[in-house]
Amino acid sequence: MFASLSRSLFWRGLLGLAVGIIAIVWPGVTIAAVVVIFAIAVFTDAAVQAVRAFSSDTAGPVVGHVLLAAVDVAAGVVAIAWPGITTLALTVWIGVWAVVVGGGELAIAFVSDETVGDRALFGLTGLLSVALGIVLFARPDIGAVSLAEVFGLFSLAIGVSSLVLAASAHGTGRGVDSGLQVTGS
Repeated sequence: MFASLSRSLFWRGLLGLAVGIIAIVWPGVTIAAVVVIFAIAVFTDAAVQAVRAFSSDTAGPVVGHVLLAAVDVAAGVVAIAWPGITTLALTVWIGVWAVVVGGGELAIAFVSDETVGDRALFGLTGLLSVALGIVLFARPDIGAVSLAEVFGLFSLAIGVSSLVLAASAHGTGRGVDSGLQVTGS
């Protein structure tokens, strides 16, 4: 059991390191990959909507699902034809998300019954989220590259963490195996 776990963590760690290095060294590749994944996701959703449209017994849902499929196809075509615009749109969308989440966290900081320390943390993370959103709105072009690099740093951290856990699990597995051999004799 521990051998399988340590092997899985080892490969996850190596993958995390590789993805992190690629994202930091070549942020444009990371941004392009996100655009391609977005296109694949919307084309897949278009297929799902089409299947749902033609498996419905009534006409109302058919029209709605066909319209959603058409919007998905249009979004996928735009993503492939104009990846720069798609990158900016996704960056702005992340900015919107950051402002909305930050606003919610700020609201929690002022109206919750949490401890003072928890409320302060909610307020701080809310301010950071709102600030991130404003920066992404102001410069979505630089924001996309920055997001790719932060993703790279996150992947590196996950990779190192997984490698440390793999080594720990491997050591634990050896200890358990030797303990079982002693008690089993």
